[in-house]
Amino acid sequence: MGRTESRTETMGTTSPDELSDYPEGGLKAWLVVLGAWCAMFSSMGFLNTLAVLQARLTEHELKGMSESTVGWVFSLYPFFLYFCGAQVGPIFDSRGIQWLIAPGIIGTVLALIFMSFSHEFYQFLLSFGVLGGISASLLFNPSVSAIGHWFFKRRALATGIACTAGGIGGIVFPLIIIYLTPRLGFPWSMRIIALICAVLGAAACLLLRKRLPPNVAGGSAIDLKSLREPKFAMTTLAVFLVEFAVFIPYTYISSYAIHSGGMDSQTAYLLNILLNVGAIPGRALPGYVADRFGVFNTMCITAVACAAIILGLWSTASGNSAMITSFVVLYGFWSGAAISLTPVCIGQVSKTEDYGKRSGTAFFTASLGALAGIPISGAIVQANGGSYQGLVFFSGAFYLAASVAFACVRVMCGGWGLRMIV
Repeated sequence: MGRTESRTETMGTTSPDELSDYPEGGLKAWLVVLGAWCAMFSSMGFLNTLAVLQARLTEHELKGMSESTVGWVFSLYPFFLYFCGAQVGPIFDSRGIQWLIAPGIIGTVLALIFMSFSHEFYQFLLSFGVLGGISASLLFNPSVSAIGHWFFKRRALATGIACTAGGIGGIVFPLIIIYLTPRLGFPWSMRIIALICAVLGAAACLLLRKRLPPNVAGGSAIDLKSLREPKFAMTTLAVFLVEFAVFIPYTYISSYAIHSGGMDSQTAYLLNILLNVGAIPGRALPGYVADRFGVFNTMCITAVACAAIILGLWSTASGNSAMITSFVVLYGFWSGAAISLTPVCIGQVSKTEDYGKRSGTAFFTASLGALAGIPISGAIVQANGGSYQGLVFFSGAFYLAASVAFACVRVMCGGWGLRMIV
C-alpha cells in the first residue's frame, strides 16, 4: 500500500477513483498556482506588512492612541479575511471563481486609495480594516480552494508555493513604505502599492480556474453541522488557536523593537522584511515535507518549534538587537506553515466538492481568534506599563495549545503510530 492510499484510508474523504482524477501538474494546474500567487501577493502580502503599518500609524498618523486601540485596525483585516470565508467558500463551490476574484481586486485597490487619503482612526479602520479585509477574503479563499481542485498528493507543496507570494509581498510593500514615504509621502506610497495590486490582480483573474463543475446542491451557507464531525471540529479548533497566535508577532515585532529593543524606527521596520525573508522558504518547504510525511505531522512540529522560539528566544531578547534579529528570521521560517498548511489540513478532512464550504466554516471560526488576538495583546502591553513580556508569553501559550490540538487531530486521523503519514 502506497503513501497516498494510506492517507486516503486515514482521512476517509477521497476514494482511489477520485484520487486518479487529480491532474497533479501540467500547464493548466501550474497556471492556477501562478494565478493564486498573484492573488495572494496583495491579500497575504498585507498580512505580512502589519508590523510596519502598525508601527507607522502609531508613530505618526495615529500618534497618541494606545496600542490596543490602533490594534483594532489591524485585527479587522485578518478577521474579515477569514470571517468572510463563511460566505466566499460556498459561493466558490456553487458559482464561478471570477465572481469573487474581480470584486476582490477592485475592493483592494479602492481600500488602498481610501487609506492614502485617511487621517482619522475611523478612516483607517474602514478603509484598510474593513474594506481591505473583505477584499482580501475574496482573493485568498478562492485561490486556496482552486488549488485544491487540481492537486491532492502535491496539494501542500502547490499551496505553499502560492503562499510564498505573501512573503514576497511582505518584503516589497514595507520597502516601498520605508524608502518612498520620505520622498513621496505615505499617501503616494500606498497608491503605488495599489497600482501593483491592480496589475497582479488582473493576471489572477485570467489564470485562476476551477476544475470541478459547480456544486449547486452544496448551497451558499456555512456548514456548521460539519462541526459535529470530531475530526473536522478538532481541526477547526487547531486552526483557531494557531491563527490566534501567529499574527501577534507579525503585528507587534516592529513596535517591540522600537520600545523594548532600543532600535530606531527604520531599523525596526526592516525587521518585518527579515521576517518575510524567513517566511518565503517557510511557506514552500513545509509543503514539500507535508506531502511526504503528512500535513498534521508537519503542523505539530512547526507549532512546537514556534512555541519554543517565542518562549525561549523572544522572551529573553529585550534590548539585544542580535537576539531580536535571530528571533525574527527563525520565527518567519517556522511560522510559515500556519498560513500555508492550515487550508491543506482542512482539505484533508473534507471532500473536494465541499472544500470551499468547509474551508469557509473553519476560517469563519478562526476569524474570531484573529479579531481578538491583536487588540488583547495591545491591552496586555498597556496593562503592563508598556512592557511586551506579557504579550510574548501570551503568544507562546497559544502556540503550545495549538500544538496539542494538532496532535489530537493527528491521533484521531492516524492513530498513535509515529510512522503513520497523516
